[in-house]
Amino acid sequence: MIDTLVPPSQARPRPARSRGGWFGSLLLRLHFSAGLLVGPFILVAATSGALYAIAPTLDELVYGHELHAPVTATSLSLAEQITAAEAYVGEGAVPTAVRPAPEPGDTTRVMFAEDDLAASESRAVFVDPGTGEIRGDLTAYGTSGSLPVRTWISNLHRNLHLGEPGRLYSELAASWLAVVVLAGAALWVQRIRRARVKRELVVPAVRRSGYRRLFSWHASVGIWVLLGALMLSATGITWSTYAGANVSAARAAIGGATPALRTDLSGAEEAPDEHAAHHGGAAPMPTGEANPATFDAVLAIARRINVDTGEVEIKPPAASGQAWTVTEIKRSFPTEADAVAIDGATMQVVSRVDFADFPLLAKLARWGIDLHMGVLFGWVNQLALLLIAVGIGTLVVLGYAMWWRRRPTRGGKRMGSAPARGALRAAPWWGVLAVVAVAGLIGWWLPLVGYPLVAFVVIDALLGLRARVRAG
Repeated sequence: MIDTLVPPSQARPRPARSRGGWFGSLLLRLHFSAGLLVGPFILVAATSGALYAIAPTLDELVYGHELHAPVTATSLSLAEQITAAEAYVGEGAVPTAVRPAPEPGDTTRVMFAEDDLAASESRAVFVDPGTGEIRGDLTAYGTSGSLPVRTWISNLHRNLHLGEPGRLYSELAASWLAVVVLAGAALWVQRIRRARVKRELVVPAVRRSGYRRLFSWHASVGIWVLLGALMLSATGITWSTYAGANVSAARAAIGGATPALRTDLSGAEEAPDEHAAHHGGAAPMPTGEANPATFDAVLAIARRINVDTGEVEIKPPAASGQAWTVTEIKRSFPTEADAVAIDGATMQVVSRVDFADFPLLAKLARWGIDLHMGVLFGWVNQLALLLIAVGIGTLVVLGYAMWWRRRPTRGGKRMGSAPARGALRAAPWWGVLAVVAVAGLIGWWLPLVGYPLVAFVVIDALLGLRARVRAG
C-alpha cells in the first residue's frame, strides 16, 4: 500500500526480508495464519451479530400488539391483571414472575412455567393494564424477556442452534477476534512508522488496483472498527464457557463480583447471573404462595426502599423458605439494577442491593453486557453495533480476497506468497522467552486461543518440514 512517488523503473527494490524485524515477521505470520483459519468463525459471528444488534427493534416491530395497549384513564391493580392472566391460562396456573407495564401504553407481562419449555424460557401472557384484555401469549427468554424472533437470532449468534457444543464456535470467534485485530493494528503502526522514516508516500491512485487496493481497504476498515471489535471480543468472552469462567473467578478474587441479593430466609445468598438476559437458568416453579394481591404489596414496599423505575420484575418465592424479590431491569443508560428481597409472611425487607454500591468492575461488566446486547444506548447503540459487525465481516471478506490474489497461478508464478516462517529463529533469546511466556498466559486465560495456537504451530512446523524435505 505504501511506496514512493518515484517511477516504478527507478524505485529501489524491496528486500525480501520483512523490514519490521523478527517481531514484525512474527506478527505478520500470526495475523495471516489466524485470519485464514479462524476467519470463517469470525465471519459467521459477525453476520449473526449484525442481526442480533437490531433484534430489540425487531421485537418491537413484530410484537407491537402484544407489547403495547391503548392508554386509558384508569388502570387495574396488579392482582386484577394477574387474575385475568391466570383465568386465561387455566386452572392451577400460578405466575413465576410479573413485569408491570413500565409506561402508559405498555402491557403487563405475567409469566408462567411450563414443562414443555426449554431452560430459561417461560410462557408470557400480555395483559392490557387498563381493561384486563389479553393482548398476546408468547414464549419469553431470559432476563431480557426476548420474544421468539429475538430469541431465535440470539441463539443463532450464541450457538448456531446447536446447543452447548455450538457455544465453542462463538467462544473461538470472540477469543481470536482480539488477537487478529491487535496484530493487524500493530502491523499498521509499523508500516506507518517505516513510511515516515523513509519519507515514503502513498502510491498514485492509478497504480492502486488489485491486491494493493484490497490491502488499503482492509487496513482502513480495520482501523475504523478496532475499538468496537475489541469491545465485542471482551464482552463476548464473558459469556463463554471456558474463558468466561476465568473472568468470573478473577473478578471474584479481586472483589469485583456483582453483589448478591439474599433470598433464602435462613440466611443464604442467591448468586446473581449477569448473563441471564442471554442465557438464563430454568424458570422457577411456583410454590403456591404467589397470591395475586401479594404482588401489589411487595411492589409497594420495594418502591419505598430502592425501586424507583417502571421497568421491574416481581418474583414470588421459587421454593419454600425463600423471599419475594423485586428487581429493576432497566438496562438502558442510566442503568437501574437495584433489588430488594421481602419476606412474604412478615412483609419485612430481608436484603437489598443498590447499583450505586456495586464495585467498579461489576458496573463495567453490567454496562459492557448491555452495550454488547444493544440496549445500553437504545437505537444508537444498535446502529453502532450493526456498523461494527458489518465492518468485521468486511475485514474477513477482504482478507480472503487478498489471500486469493496472492495464490499461485496455473503457470506456477506467484502473485505473492504467505509470510515466511522462521521469525523466532531470528529472535534473541529474551524475545523467544517473552513470546512463549505471553502465548502461554493468553492460552491459559483463553483456552480456545491456546489449544488452536498449539495446533497451528504443530501443523505449520510439519508443513515446513515437508517443504524442506521436498527441496532437499
